[in-house]
Amino acid sequence: MASSSYISLMDLASGDMFNSPQTPERISRVMTVPVDGGITDDGDFDSLSSECCEKTIIVANFLPLQAQKDIKSGQWLFSFDEDSLLLQMKDGFSSDTIVVYVGSLKVDVDPKEQDEVSKTLLEEFNCVPTFLPPDLQKKFYHGFCKQYLWPLFHYMLPMCADYGNRFDRLHWQAYLSANKIFADKIIEVTNPEKDYVWVHDYHLMALPTFLRKHFHRVKLGFFLHSPFPSSEIYRTLPVREEILKALLNADLIGFHTFDYARHFLTCCSRILGLDHESKRGHIGLDYFGRTVYMKILPVGIHMGQLQSSLNHPSSSTKVKEIVAKFNGKKIIIGVDDMDIFKGISLKVLAMEQLLQQHPELQGKVVLIQIVNPARSTGKDVQEEKREIYESTERINDVFGFPGYEPVVLIDRCVPFYEKAAYYACAECCIVNAVRDGMNLVPYKYIVCRQGTSRMDEALQIAPESPRTSMLVVSEFIGCSPSLSGAIRVNPWNIDAVADALNMAITMPGVEKQIRHEKHYRYVSSHDVAHWSQSFMQDLERACKEHYNRHCWGFGFGLSFRILSISPSFRKLSIDHIISVHRRTCRRAIFLDYDGTVVPHSSIIKSPGPEVILFMNSICSDPRNTVFIVSGRGKNSLSDWFAQCENLGIAAEHGYFIRWNRRSEWETFPIAIDFGWKRIAEPVMQLYTEATDGSFIESKESALVWHHQDADPDFGSSQAKELLDHLENVLANEPVVVKRGHQIVEGVTKGLVAKKVLSTMINNGEPPDFVLCVGDDRSDEDMFESISNTAYTSSLPVSAEIFACTIGQKPSKARYYLDDTVDVLKLLSGLTGASSSTTSTSNTETEVSFESCA
Repeated sequence: MASSSYISLMDLASGDMFNSPQTPERISRVMTVPVDGGITDDGDFDSLSSECCEKTIIVANFLPLQAQKDIKSGQWLFSFDEDSLLLQMKDGFSSDTIVVYVGSLKVDVDPKEQDEVSKTLLEEFNCVPTFLPPDLQKKFYHGFCKQYLWPLFHYMLPMCADYGNRFDRLHWQAYLSANKIFADKIIEVTNPEKDYVWVHDYHLMALPTFLRKHFHRVKLGFFLHSPFPSSEIYRTLPVREEILKALLNADLIGFHTFDYARHFLTCCSRILGLDHESKRGHIGLDYFGRTVYMKILPVGIHMGQLQSSLNHPSSSTKVKEIVAKFNGKKIIIGVDDMDIFKGISLKVLAMEQLLQQHPELQGKVVLIQIVNPARSTGKDVQEEKREIYESTERINDVFGFPGYEPVVLIDRCVPFYEKAAYYACAECCIVNAVRDGMNLVPYKYIVCRQGTSRMDEALQIAPESPRTSMLVVSEFIGCSPSLSGAIRVNPWNIDAVADALNMAITMPGVEKQIRHEKHYRYVSSHDVAHWSQSFMQDLERACKEHYNRHCWGFGFGLSFRILSISPSFRKLSIDHIISVHRRTCRRAIFLDYDGTVVPHSSIIKSPGPEVILFMNSICSDPRNTVFIVSGRGKNSLSDWFAQCENLGIAAEHGYFIRWNRRSEWETFPIAIDFGWKRIAEPVMQLYTEATDGSFIESKESALVWHHQDADPDFGSSQAKELLDHLENVLANEPVVVKRGHQIVEGVTKGLVAKKVLSTMINNGEPPDFVLCVGDDRSDEDMFESISNTAYTSSLPVSAEIFACTIGQKPSKARYYLDDTVDVLKLLSGLTGASSSTTSTSNTETEVSFESCA
């Protein structure tokens, strides 16, 4: 029987996924007031205290619980899983924070029992279960997650059907359906004004979109515990854009290493065209007005739990057994899941190579490999297991003898106290994974080698004796960068791994001690509490502006995103601006051309007769100073506006300026001498030759380096280098170097606005009305320039400043108009206002000019 939360795959296929009904049987909501369009529920939530308490909602595929059903009584028995990272991370939260867990149980619960189990888990464990129907669970977890995403994120492409599953649309739909069920459960227990939601791992990468669609201002963090593959691998994913866009609906995205974050940022650049920048030490992506921050911090271990395991009586007993069994032998320990990416077979082969190269070690060194049960099934796992056993049997036959097995396989579920005993006895620990997100085995090994007083007693060593440990770790695992004292290896290079093992077990004790102390300081100070506390601090910082900005949701399906804009940003009222225009006396008007006066989509780029009429009418008022400010050349603009006698034109972003048709063209004073071109052009040519797809555009006033057709990453990197290079070589030249969108060039429109306003002020006619309208990045300089001028003492105190962009998007402008149609309506309104003002001034000249003095 399917759960009532289940969204049918037919609904998903038909596009109704986002409008699917809520689960009928719902847990009572914390909220009692609607927020961001949320529904109201008057139910109580006694087990989660009152609304005044801040909650952190931790969301993962599985709850940190152990569950079993008593056969005799038929009752469910639940307990916390003390080994679960989700439970351990609570140590990093403040004592007054309520932690609620949302996830699935690892056992199937009959639908008839689900309501009762939900109530029990909520009241006793603060856990909210997501009951996925078995068929959905199979397609979601075992299908899409384990058989497709997991191999892909570990750099294994399904080149043929025998090795890895290829993309299956039904499995993808099941993935979305499961993520939607998780989101519904989160919505039931979340107050978005106060609570924080922290989502974990690749199983739930679509969840941020579902949650953000319901709560626009939800405080949402996401941490990926697996590797994030390079763009060459990730771009093979058929739903690559959907997953990236979903992740960008989080406020903070966490990774274990910079490499994983870099791969994610590269994918955002190549696939979505998004650039990132460092903001006071934090890496951020600007995404429709929101800054999505990156967090780079490997997870740590729970020191208390490890030390408790070391002090467990069973650990001491096991240590004595190990010492007695392997007396006089150096132990190399390996602990891995049965997984094709853990490199167990390569590790065994390296052990074989070590014994071949160093016969003197035969009988003196042993590899103990603990194999945890496989988390997924498949042909590849079975083949890996077969290879491990065959290699182990061969090595033991060749190099073993009675009383000595070079390789000891422990293929069963081993309790942690037993693992701790093996760690404490081992001279060296090897983690040889070919690809792994974050492996905590080295951290656990280091702490166990540090020991406790009870463990020292079992090992018969003095408490004050120096501690040693040696690590051989793959360079492809997440913890490798943090272990600077480890011997890093390429797991595919069997000879190098064998040499590393020999180096580890034969290294002088003093050096082992130094390396151990260095590692222990790091591991003990960067534990799981430090990790969770640091992440939550960054999440709070990332969300602090949520309620200081206006948010609008737009887009369908997984393309849904939030447009976040300053509260002062609003649509320009044409009636208001006409009213202000009529009561002011000196006016400066700046209009961009392409995308503002004439739409980008227009095939005919010259202005229509309506635009010419409006311009002539507005310019006929002697109190108006009107400029068209464009990146186009002066010849085109002067030809197009030849009928506008009093219109000012700023061509090539303001390098050429003409105040009206009767005046001569002026050049901007920063570069009257074009000698700088002889310096800049050879430099730009070098970058052009080195950057395939780039080219130089030569204007009268500027040299522009375009790289929109180059590789996105390389082009962006080269642009930054070129900008720095040009700023250095042109430091003493009369020219400004500016980077735009996929270009590097010279004069900006902001300088034009500043020059015109300064000239009006110097002529004793400071404007009390300034209007600037533009549509793209180059116009942002104008908006900034007129806003800065507004704060100078040169303008009248009551000066009205209107910076207006085209379209609702993040901008330095305070106003917006929807499109060029709105711009023409504005010009039409100003035409009428200018005509009436001109008529009035012709009949009441004396009175009008006295009032403007």
